Amino acid sequence: MLHSPLMQGLGAALFGIALAHTFGAKYFEVLAHRHPRHAGLLHLLGEVEVVFGFWAFVLIAVMALVAGGQAAISYAESLQYTEPLFVFVVMVVAASKPVMEAVRRTLESVAHALPLPTAWVLAWLGLAAVPLLGSFITEPAAMTLAALMLRPQIFRQDVPDRLKYAALGVLFVNVSIGGTLTAYAAPPVLMVAGVWQWDTAFMASTFGWKAALTVLVNATGMVFFLRKHLAPPRASQAQQAPSVPWIVSAVHLLFLAGVVALLHHPVLFLGLFLLFLGFTQAYARFQSPLILKEALLVGFFLGGLVVLGGLQRWWLQPLVSDLAPNLLFFCAMALTAITDNAALTYLGSLTVGLSDASKYMLVAGAVAGGGLTVIANAPNPAGAALLRSGFENHSIGVGGLFIGALLPTALAALFFLIL
Repeated sequence: MLHSPLMQGLGAALFGIALAHTFGAKYFEVLAHRHPRHAGLLHLLGEVEVVFGFWAFVLIAVMALVAGGQAAISYAESLQYTEPLFVFVVMVVAASKPVMEAVRRTLESVAHALPLPTAWVLAWLGLAAVPLLGSFITEPAAMTLAALMLRPQIFRQDVPDRLKYAALGVLFVNVSIGGTLTAYAAPPVLMVAGVWQWDTAFMASTFGWKAALTVLVNATGMVFFLRKHLAPPRASQAQQAPSVPWIVSAVHLLFLAGVVALLHHPVLFLGLFLLFLGFTQAYARFQSPLILKEALLVGFFLGGLVVLGGLQRWWLQPLVSDLAPNLLFFCAMALTAITDNAALTYLGSLTVGLSDASKYMLVAGAVAGGGLTVIANAPNPAGAALLRSGFENHSIGVGGLFIGALLPTALAALFFLIL
């Protein structure tokens, strides 16, 4: 019954409504200001991270009415929620003060050693080096670190919105392609690496060097256009804050490394996360508030995407399997904008008989299009949650992000196709 034409149609319809809601989320923020009596509800519906979780609950309720409560519960429990749980945990750990202090000190040391304005170098490192670091610490961790680094520099109210959207597009695209140097860090690569026997050496030689070149060009061009607006590091605030001992930072970095190493084992990384929470309480004087709310919202978003996406295979998989390689590349890039790129490559991994050229084009298109929307790549909601306060109405417009990501996406597509 769950896979009947009726249920598949209802699932596709609710998925479409959720997409439309995502595109119109910013309008709910406008309505909240116009109708203060209902501002709380409208603000909630205007949270991009809430949209897919909300409509996922609607889908389960519809399933219960159509197929029965037990069938709806069985469907919800049959899905894999490892990725939402991992993104929640790694966001909180990576954004902790000791980790951020260690990263900040390292990058500032690099910036001061170069004969260029420190603000320029720090912005470039945040847009280039940290996204590439995502190939080793995973893309969600890289997105969290980059967003927190760049927020005071670029995503401020006094910076023109067009530049902020352009910078956001570059960040999202660079994180999406920057995780392709290894076989485990980018969710869309992770979905196919084992099935297609793509190891890290294959990824680095086939995708990684092209992605790295794209990231460097994207970041350099963005810093050039932002150069008049980049804010210098606020040393005075850093000096007023209590100094974090190196041993505390080292322990936090070990927790982060442990979570990354256990990314396929939710029971273990959740247990490690509980130990991390205990450690932060034991040394609370060296901590700042953990970003639990933001991380929970992102996990809720991704969990909703898992539930809604589970019923889209019937129309997505034929598209993936029936296209010629070059057309598949552009189709994958377009579909990524309205689905999660990991879900798209997962469907590709289930398709028997895909040629090597089609496999390459599917993954290349999926990662190239990973910056076009908030839902295109799993780490994007994390970046949106951390950076939206710098935009008008504290909300990121779908159109602004799409336009801002077009040029870096086109460059990524060009490099993946011709190099």
